[in-house]
Amino acid sequence: MKNDDLEKYCREIIDQGAEAAKVILPETVVTAPWVRFKCRYGCRSYGRKYSCPPETPTHHETRELLDSYERAILIHYAIQPDEAGRRKKVWKGLSDRLVETEGEIFKDGFYKALVFLAGPCGLCEECSKAKDEPCLFGRKMRPSMEACGIDVYQTARNNGFYIEPLLEKGESQNIYCLMLVD
Repeated sequence: MKNDDLEKYCREIIDQGAEAAKVILPETVVTAPWVRFKCRYGCRSYGRKYSCPPETPTHHETRELLDSYERAILIHYAIQPDEAGRRKKVWKGLSDRLVETEGEIFKDGFYKALVFLAGPCGLCEECSKAKDEPCLFGRKMRPSMEACGIDVYQTARNNGFYIEPLLEKGESQNIYCLMLVD
């Protein structure tokens, strides 16, 4: 697998604040039905945001999508404990830059570029879904890997990255995103 054409994006993503960015094969991305159940039974955003289940693709649909790509970039962010108080603001800036990078990759000829972010969307204080109105940020909103049935833990591990559940709020948080490229 030749990746020279994608390495510049990996460097750019790292320059924008990622801990690491690595070209991977989409077949190493794991999807499973239990992932969306964790959203349904454990996340207060379930059913309240356009970026969350049941509005997002199922694990079967996501697998079908992944199988239509030859390469992707797995992106690792480490949000340090000293940032915990401003984690939401830090993450919003990083996710905005990833969506911009998706646009750059598209303009460079990778017309299938699509990024999956991490966690519930934070673009609005209250999602317009609650008012049964269209998304105000449809051009910027992206679902998380989890919301689409991707097992982030196994996917990260399959590609040589470290990830473990946080035991305390003061620990560094490992966040992963996925940029589909080809």
